[in-house]
Amino acid sequence: MPFSFRLLLPAVLCLVVPAWCLDVLAAEPPKPTTTADTVIASSAGPLAAFRFVFQVGSQDDPKGKEGLAALTAAMVAEGGTQSLRYDQVLEKFYPIAAGLSGRCLKEVSVFSGTVHRDNLGVYIPLATEMIASPRFAPEDFDRLRKEALDYVTKTLRGDNDEELGKWTLQTALYEGHPYGHPDRGTVAGLNAITLDDVKAFHRDRYTRQALCAALAGAVDESTSAQVEKGLAPLPREGTGRGPELPPVKPTVGLDVTIVGKAAESTAISIGFPIDVTRADDDFYALAVANSYLGEHRTFNGKLMQDLRGHRGLNYGDYSYIEDFIQEGASTFAIPNNPRRQQYFSIWIRPVPRDKAVFALRAGLWELDRLVDKGMSPEDFESTRSFLLNYSKLWGQTLSRRLGYLVEGRRYGRKDLIAELAERLPKLTVEQVNAAVRKHLKPPGMKVAIVDLSPDDLRRVLMSGDQTPITYDTQGTPENILAEDKQIAVFPLPSVRVRIVPASQMFEK
Repeated sequence: MPFSFRLLLPAVLCLVVPAWCLDVLAAEPPKPTTTADTVIASSAGPLAAFRFVFQVGSQDDPKGKEGLAALTAAMVAEGGTQSLRYDQVLEKFYPIAAGLSGRCLKEVSVFSGTVHRDNLGVYIPLATEMIASPRFAPEDFDRLRKEALDYVTKTLRGDNDEELGKWTLQTALYEGHPYGHPDRGTVAGLNAITLDDVKAFHRDRYTRQALCAALAGAVDESTSAQVEKGLAPLPREGTGRGPELPPVKPTVGLDVTIVGKAAESTAISIGFPIDVTRADDDFYALAVANSYLGEHRTFNGKLMQDLRGHRGLNYGDYSYIEDFIQEGASTFAIPNNPRRQQYFSIWIRPVPRDKAVFALRAGLWELDRLVDKGMSPEDFESTRSFLLNYSKLWGQTLSRRLGYLVEGRRYGRKDLIAELAERLPKLTVEQVNAAVRKHLKPPGMKVAIVDLSPDDLRRVLMSGDQTPITYDTQGTPENILAEDKQIAVFPLPSVRVRIVPASQMFEK
């Protein structure tokens, strides 16, 4: 039987709670049946997927206690229940090959799991008790807060230059904004949080009003009843929705933050805010342009082809029209990472230090070419075809498909894969190029660089001097050498540079 993606779309049940998450359903017959507070589609297959999405995230951290939302989510997912220690929870999950993962993002906290239908009777009471009645044991609080502090002070600062650069970019983009700190928190914020803070945050923010509980696959009305029973301890209402978001301050020229660190190579991130989300029609035109410029970890993008393929600068170079968090070892973004405000970014994975400014210029040059010249009809057709097919891979699991359906409702749209399948065939190259000119030509950009010699790098950036590239091998094609001459002198307008030692990042 030939492969059919349509046949893999999940049947979905959504416990109807907030207005932003009503009646999440696959567009598949037969039509659902409706009860007072659930909408249930018919189910097939042996697996059931669960997503519990709370409209509460790191944007809701109180000032001075940055990391509270993430620490609360960790206590829910990795802290046991009122009746079971966490090790006992794991002992119950192990024989049914299941679990409940948790993640706190900017605007939501997401808990998800998948289980065989034969084990629903064990899984649902356990998973819902974790969410509705966490244990909040002092020893779990100490352990998880230490893990969060270690992530900020050791992983981000010491072990992962790429993540350090990307979080430096975000904190620069959103300085003084609810988005303006790592989701896991800051050093001062985490040290200020108490166990009572976590208990109060869960009580006030983990409410049925804030929850979208979505189920897919082997579910029916009895499944709904079990979930309802398990979530009954949650209060119906709490302290309300997320904060009002101020506009992001625009940047003029290049505002560069160099993180000084003993790094073997130089990581670069570039970005600026955009006023486009999946709720906007222009998003889908930009999705085509972005796939042409730099689809994550694919060779379809010009950044990847030109910076890595033709010049061998690094492992990879990509661009994004919304916040991107990679799911595990895949090449795909995690579902359920909605934001009311988004940003465009270019990620230049670490390059040799002597080629850092050339690589920065190359990324800016590629974006400038796209804005100035636009996509050709031929590039448009090939990229649109690629994206139409590649996007089908984003729904490889029941849980991911469920996630896309939930976030589609959040934006008032179908799931992302369905939206692309419907919209891309109708798009024109003129619409794509118009969206690029409208949204991807800002007055300035933020740049985050992790580098061993920040003073030397600052001098080069501020000088405006050309930065030619030297190759270690012979035989570089003439057309690439001709482009190199343009890139080496590509203007870096109104450069401002601040240097921050890695040891001082994310302190407050």
